[in-house]
Amino acid sequence: MSKILLADDEKGLVTMMKHYFELSGYQVLTACCGAEALKQAARQPDIILLDINMPDIDGLTVCQRIREHISCPILFLTARVETSDTIRGFQAGADDYITKPFDLDELGARVAAHLRREDRKQGQSVLRFFGDMAIDYTKHQLTIGNTQIALSKIEFGIVELLSANPGQVFDRDRIYDIVWGLEGGGNSDTIMEHIRKIRAKFSACTMHNYIETVWGVGYKWNG
Repeated sequence: MSKILLADDEKGLVTMMKHYFELSGYQVLTACCGAEALKQAARQPDIILLDINMPDIDGLTVCQRIREHISCPILFLTARVETSDTIRGFQAGADDYITKPFDLDELGARVAAHLRREDRKQGQSVLRFFGDMAIDYTKHQLTIGNTQIALSKIEFGIVELLSANPGQVFDRDRIYDIVWGLEGGGNSDTIMEHIRKIRAKFSACTMHNYIETVWGVGYKWNG
């Protein structure tokens, strides 16, 4: 069953498309704003229908943010027809344009055609988005904006543990046991130094404090 993400701030249109594609046998994900589209994109859809004019984060920005991490076809939904807009969309990573208003059967045929042509890579990346940060857990890569942050194996292990459990507080001993495991030859005091280094690398690209200290207890992820 193919998974489709429908991202548009027109809730009535989203409901109509959702009903159509579910009847056509698709698993449907929906979003009504750019931030929600980023969150849903982490669930690895097979194709994305993305409105350009969305509140908070526009479709062009959403496309740029996810394109380096997601290889599936992205089709823009738009009332715009100017050549400059289509060029910007393709430069952002779009594969096609669907002009509003559109016929649902034609839209369904276009989606099916893109899925047939798509030669999907095996082994999807597991990734999550936190504001300007994107973490690819499979590739062990972390980017803030357009900048890739170089993290050591241990540093990435700490980030992976905390970010995969946002809001959960981990004390130093627990972090050490999970990240170092049986290979650990030191002690949990090294956690503070590793977190200091991680924060320094993050602060070079963002003012947001992703790793929060819970005094007297430990650390938690503040996405």
